[in-house]
Amino acid sequence: MAEEANATEKKEEVKLSKSEQAVVDSIEKLTVVEANNVAKYFEEKYGISAAAPVAVAAGAPAGGDGEEEAEEKSSYNVVLKEAGGQKIAVIKVIRELTGLGLGDAKGLADNGGTVKENVKKQEAEEMKKKFEDAGATVELQ
Repeated sequence: MAEEANATEKKEEVKLSKSEQAVVDSIEKLTVVEANNVAKYFEEKYGISAAAPVAVAAGAPAGGDGEEEAEEKSSYNVVLKEAGGQKIAVIKVIRELTGLGLGDAKGLADNGGTVKENVKKQEAEEMKKKFEDAGATVELQ
């Protein structure tokens, strides 16, 4: 209930103009790979990163170290860093895990990026193993 109240408060705080809403609508229609490319562009061009606010909000408790934070984390983002030498096998794994079409899966294999977000630890580790078995480099964030 408290989360719903917070979500409602956040929605009321941000009011978009027509042109801003048009941009948001356009971004929402992008594929995962296209949205990832837009995010990379904004990071390179303007130094804006969507990950920065999340990292601050999920900061370690006072006196905690990185190991404690990793143990307490309940969900992970599975991020493809590099497809490796067996790109076709990696594309098959991407399609299996995400349901993306061939073109989008190939784009993700070529460019890397977030494959899935907010995945439970066990599922994230299973996904990482599948990618590693296919020859890819994957990071859990």
